[in-house]
Amino acid sequence: MGQALCVCSRGTVSLGGPMPHSTPRRGFSYVDLVEGLRDGHFYALKRILCHDKEDRQAALHEVKMHGLFDHPNILPLVDHCMVEKGAKHEAWLLLPYVKGGTLWSEVQALREKGTFMPEQRILLIFHGICQGLQAMHSKGYAHRDLKPTNVLLDEDDRPVLMDLGSMNQARIEVSSSRQAMAVQDWAAQRCTISYRAPELFTVPSQCVIDERTDIWSLGCVLYCMMFGEGPYDAIFQKGDSVALAVQNPITLPPTTRYSEALQRLLSSMMMVNPQERPSINEVLHQLEGLQPAPAGQDTTQI
Repeated sequence: MGQALCVCSRGTVSLGGPMPHSTPRRGFSYVDLVEGLRDGHFYALKRILCHDKEDRQAALHEVKMHGLFDHPNILPLVDHCMVEKGAKHEAWLLLPYVKGGTLWSEVQALREKGTFMPEQRILLIFHGICQGLQAMHSKGYAHRDLKPTNVLLDEDDRPVLMDLGSMNQARIEVSSSRQAMAVQDWAAQRCTISYRAPELFTVPSQCVIDERTDIWSLGCVLYCMMFGEGPYDAIFQKGDSVALAVQNPITLPPTTRYSEALQRLLSSMMMVNPQERPSINEVLHQLEGLQPAPAGQDTTQI
């Protein structure tokens, strides 16, 4: 345990938090707002409840994933330790406290005010999300659970990707029905259903799953920023089949709020066939060609 874990509790803080469509996990976690006794800085202390060895390994995997990156759009891990709680354990992950909250909270706040996020702001935030994802993909990893609650916004609207517990090797070669079922079951546990790529619902016995699962989720995040909710949130909340819905081409709501170029970018990421989706580098290239929204379009009434 390093110096930074000399902390005192200040209460609770939302670091992502559950969305109405989140997938439950075995290693449930709490997040406390704490203050460093030696430096006076505020931190978010994520406490992961570990019931068995499998939970402890999952928590240590999350720690390992944090250690792979030093990037302004990926939440760094300040310190960590494993604490015994009788027969059980808690993994403590000390993380920077990002005061701005989550992208999901910001989208919902705008929605409650009867406004949508302007295109210029979308482009700023989305570019940062893509840069963080590019750093992951460039090292051969995929996030696998990208969603608005896993994106923090600082006071300058800089997005920071968090919750790396589902991250794994980007390329997964499936060569048997047994392996396909294992990947499918893993995705059901670790990838939020309404942001899960179509190929993870019914995994073929001969296929390659790669980082383009993140591109689909990235498209869902962009859709949420543009329209106030994810494309499959309402379907899940009504109890209808998300697995069936994602097998059909997406239809965007009619809108004149956003440029045709931004809508084309969104549609390109939401292709059912992963081979037809752009890479993160191609997404960033398309973003470079988009112009900021014209002056005076800061908010749009619903």
